[in-house]
Amino acid sequence: MNSPKPLFGDQYAQLPPQLYVKQDATPVAAPSWIKLNAGLAEALQFDTDFLSGDEGLAIFAGNQTAKGTSPLAMAYSGHQFGHWNPKLGDGRALLLGDAADKSGQRFDVQLKGSGPTPFSRNGDGRAALGPVLREYVISEAMHALGVPTTRALAAVQTGEPVRRETALPGAVITRVAKSFVRVGTFQNFAARDDKEALRALVDFSIQRHAPELTDADRPALEFLKKTVLSQAELIAKWQLLGFIHGVMNTDNMSVAGETIDYGPCAFMDEYDPATVFSSIDHHGRYAYQNQPRIAQWNLMVLAQSLLPIIDEDEDQALAFAQDAINLFSGHFETQYRRGLLQKIGIAEEQNGDFELALSLLDQMKDARADFTNSFRAISQLDLAHPEIAAAQLPLTEWINNWRRHTDNGKRVDPTLMFNTNPAFIPRNHRVENMIQAALQDDFSLFEELLSVLTTPFTDQPIHHAYTLPPDPDERVHQTFCGT
Repeated sequence: MNSPKPLFGDQYAQLPPQLYVKQDATPVAAPSWIKLNAGLAEALQFDTDFLSGDEGLAIFAGNQTAKGTSPLAMAYSGHQFGHWNPKLGDGRALLLGDAADKSGQRFDVQLKGSGPTPFSRNGDGRAALGPVLREYVISEAMHALGVPTTRALAAVQTGEPVRRETALPGAVITRVAKSFVRVGTFQNFAARDDKEALRALVDFSIQRHAPELTDADRPALEFLKKTVLSQAELIAKWQLLGFIHGVMNTDNMSVAGETIDYGPCAFMDEYDPATVFSSIDHHGRYAYQNQPRIAQWNLMVLAQSLLPIIDEDEDQALAFAQDAINLFSGHFETQYRRGLLQKIGIAEEQNGDFELALSLLDQMKDARADFTNSFRAISQLDLAHPEIAAAQLPLTEWINNWRRHTDNGKRVDPTLMFNTNPAFIPRNHRVENMIQAALQDDFSLFEELLSVLTTPFTDQPIHHAYTLPPDPDERVHQTFCGT
């Protein structure tokens, strides 16, 4: 079946040519389907019959270039663990183009694992099956949890091995984002004093993410403010779910306010603010408790990159940029505070409520309580019978304080808690079990995990096992980037 029209638009390809390198994918030996996200495909107004056929498989494997498509690798730089690296870019990804949903919002579509590009730095440009499945599952879970994120449109096996520590099955993921422009994209051209590229990136980002800013007096400044606020909201959502990104380098931070690049990410089991999973984060730079601070640091780098086009007067530009960065702390605090109170059922804050919520976190840390399950269990307590409620969790003192402080529970909204505290998250040991099964050509756990995580706030008694923390021998202590 032939696609009746070009699959993708080419908005990014219309930008100045120094922003990218046009590059075809490298064909693979024997592509086969893992999954097509039919719901997302339909939302983007694709012909799902076409995409699910042989030609769609060939496009998502990189064996065929879709009609009207000119794939490209995006140029960017970045700070990696605080160290400047001027030579990054899409080393194993290709932007195919863009598509619109029914509201007219455009999204970029990108292959990841599609072969080497001029930015590969001697890498093979490929992806192993495990990281592809990990990104597919966790990004879709984040979407269901209400967190802005890239999404998975398709995953295919390549029929070729990928060499890492050992030979692993290869795969390609197709992912969708409001854009794949990163903090590091702006850094790349600021470092080259390329104001043309910086202005083009700002114009593109405003058109894509904030068209209401088109006629602003200082579009770069307003774009910076918008990015600061969206990042503050995003990181607050991460903190409220116990999500740890693991590699918050500036080249991994999207200016669209979406979670991007699911490498060594993980969700906390036992609550501990110092939790680190990434095998390459040796000093805890990107620990759970550090994520808000690092996000603001990344935004400071973005602001510095934008100074030349914020205002011709350097001192004035710096003052404007500093005011924009200063918005982060207050907005993050507001979003986090509101969200944490909702997790304990409080919709309208009164004196002492936030301190009550913080004291719960302190007791959870002391009790080594499971982050997700503790909040979910609190959501299900019957505060009309405090003696029963207090016995249900190892948080008796706090539960009694909570009841007294909320007028015997009358200020607590159980529905609010139920819709805020998920029953299901992509627990690390479950993700690892799914990957191990897939390596043996068993994708049943992949399908089941996806199904469970689609409705994370709904009790699913048949899948109760997916709510359980890992046994001691199941605990995942380290996660890996997959490169």
